[in-house]
Amino acid sequence: MDVRRFAIGTLVGGVAVMAAGYLTFAMPPFRDFYAYAMSSGSATGVARELPLLWAAALGALSYSALVTFAIASRTSSLSPGGGIKIGAVVGFLLWFTADFMFYGISNVGSVMSTLVGPLLELVPGAIAGGVIAVVSGHIR
Repeated sequence: MDVRRFAIGTLVGGVAVMAAGYLTFAMPPFRDFYAYAMSSGSATGVARELPLLWAAALGALSYSALVTFAIASRTSSLSPGGGIKIGAVVGFLLWFTADFMFYGISNVGSVMSTLVGPLLELVPGAIAGGVIAVVSGHIR
């Protein structure tokens, strides 16, 4: 994969991650679940009233760059279904790592949110992987 495909895959993947993440985590029922998880224990009031969208966008770009890199590392052409699988695996492993590291070193969240988060992240990762595979397959 050349630089142009990598950059375009990262951008469209970033938009897909932000959109799918919003639909997955900011809409009911999981919005209320995470609001409770972020207020449990002694870590109350840690969620921002207004999220920093620029920071979330940078995180989404980094996330989609990782998915794009995983897709680009394949030697054969990739179908949208293959991109979905790669994106889901990358998303799960990325957030399994981050959530358990945060849980282990801080008092933010709960065991339940730490377990549920990576499973829910299968959705944005899969959508991003599928979109990246489709777009990178159409760029010449």
